[in-house]
Amino acid sequence: MTTLVTGATGFVGGNLARALWARGEDVRALVRPTANDLAIRDTGVAQVTGDLLDSESVRRATEGCETVYHCAATYSFWSPRPREVYRSNVTGTENLLDAARRAGVRRVVFTSSVSTIGIPDHGPDDTERLGTEEMPPRPALLIGHYKQSKYATEQIALAANDDEMEVVVVNPCAPVGEWDVKPTPTGQIPLSFARGKAPGYIATGMNLVDVSDVAEGHILAMERGAPGERYILGCRNLTLKEIFDLLSEITGRPAPKIRIPHWAILGIAYLDEFVEGALLRRPPAVPVEAIKITRHPMYVSCSKAVSELGLPQSPVEAALEKAVRWFRDYGYI
Repeated sequence: MTTLVTGATGFVGGNLARALWARGEDVRALVRPTANDLAIRDTGVAQVTGDLLDSESVRRATEGCETVYHCAATYSFWSPRPREVYRSNVTGTENLLDAARRAGVRRVVFTSSVSTIGIPDHGPDDTERLGTEEMPPRPALLIGHYKQSKYATEQIALAANDDEMEVVVVNPCAPVGEWDVKPTPTGQIPLSFARGKAPGYIATGMNLVDVSDVAEGHILAMERGAPGERYILGCRNLTLKEIFDLLSEITGRPAPKIRIPHWAILGIAYLDEFVEGALLRRPPAVPVEAIKITRHPMYVSCSKAVSELGLPQSPVEAALEKAVRWFRDYGYI
């Protein structure tokens, strides 16, 4: 059986493609000509050159496949061309699902995001009010082009589920671990800390999860997931301060003790986005969109994925340690 993985040069897709290949599966990856293939270069994953916006290359990639994992997405909180975020995420998904249906693909696992989960106002210990798969997102929390495009693509994926082609949606939280080549916004947390570039912290939080568990969650969703259902792939709710404390134990660097007011970091973000983004036309170190998102901690429950799929719950301390070690081994630090 041949399976296609899109986004295999990315963080989640790369770990997934490696996991499938290690299991002995026939894995195919749709890879853009300019992509850095480090995440799968040392594997036997077959690469098909193409782009989700090129219908012909998507047709070639899906031909002969029985299953598809659609992990590809533009995961960024800043873009000089916002329309490209929607084209990549929305139009690309439409092209892939259409090609998969024409190719006779029987089952698709679509990688959405925890961003599409409804998050109530709560604290990390308020387990009665965590975000769940049944909660639609509050419109006020769909901040920025990335979140809005992911919500739109999730709706497209769910609508594609029918008797001919089953679609299961997974919603990864904040993954950390190895093979974060770009690196992702989440990966920047341990990377910046290990580089000594975390002078303070803000009052926010997230659900941290080992990227290896996220990859395994995709495979379990393919094998056991109910068509048309969503599954949150996460592990542990932590404040940013708690994450820094864990990283301090791993790296030996002191954790920041200064809490930066949200208004202050937002002002810095606007200035940084103007100078680096508008004037220098390069990704800002502190995107405004990312800072606005931090006002609302992303605490969720992944009990559904644990009980129905058997999602592993590996210690996040080990995941952070693997991330730091990988960044060091590959020269990022």
